[in-house]
Amino acid sequence: MTVHYVRQGHGEPLVLIHGIGHHWRAWEPVIARLAEHHDVIALDLPGFGRTPAPASNLGMPTAVASLQAFFSELGLDRPHVAGNSLGGAIALELAAAGRARSVTALSPAGFATPAEAQRALRILRSLRFGAFTPAPVLRVFYRTAFGRRFSFGTLVTDPSVLTPERALADTLALRGGRGFTAVARHGSTYAFTGAPAVPVTIAWGEHDRILLPVQAERARAALATAGHVVLRGCGHVPMSDDPDAVARVILATTARTG
Repeated sequence: MTVHYVRQGHGEPLVLIHGIGHHWRAWEPVIARLAEHHDVIALDLPGFGRTPAPASNLGMPTAVASLQAFFSELGLDRPHVAGNSLGGAIALELAAAGRARSVTALSPAGFATPAEAQRALRILRSLRFGAFTPAPVLRVFYRTAFGRRFSFGTLVTDPSVLTPERALADTLALRGGRGFTAVARHGSTYAFTGAPAVPVTIAWGEHDRILLPVQAERARAALATAGHVVLRGCGHVPMSDDPDAVARVILATTARTG
């Protein structure tokens, strides 16, 4: 499988992993900041963006195996990894498997109760249903502040930070996410149980409406030696809400490796 990615900067490698239904552009607001310090690699997960879906999808094991193969292909031994939502859970799994040098997980999946996970997936499925609105209609809709707030208000606290072009690109990525159904099916029962032995930071959006902040307390209990941060004023996709804060958290984590 050929994984699509963009690469920028110099330094120790830092891999950025997006959430379900998203694409590498989720990280666009922070890439330039991170690239001042790292060789930044932002990828499209299998079945999302421009990366083809795997022949079979067994949930988290498939995602982790695909990224381990991707690391080997690029000659990445143990890169720093940051992930959001599903990507945060994948980052933690990579660390537990000994394939990451450090991990920053932003509102990671894996700490929800079954009811909370089902609630999150219902919201995401409804957003994907809306993504099949004809593109010309969406293009006009997203020129309005109401349109962006209607479609993205559950993901970011201030949808006005999204340009109409970015809103349309994200919606089309959600529509085209061929891996969405299989990942959602497996994600409904996923729980993180690993024990990473590298520097880890769990950062949760204060106003996350997808993976609720109560899950941050479970993450704190499960990963007591990790750093735990509240991203003030942020929602589920904090890279859009406060790119400076997200970049600071990631760089503080990578610096802990010395």
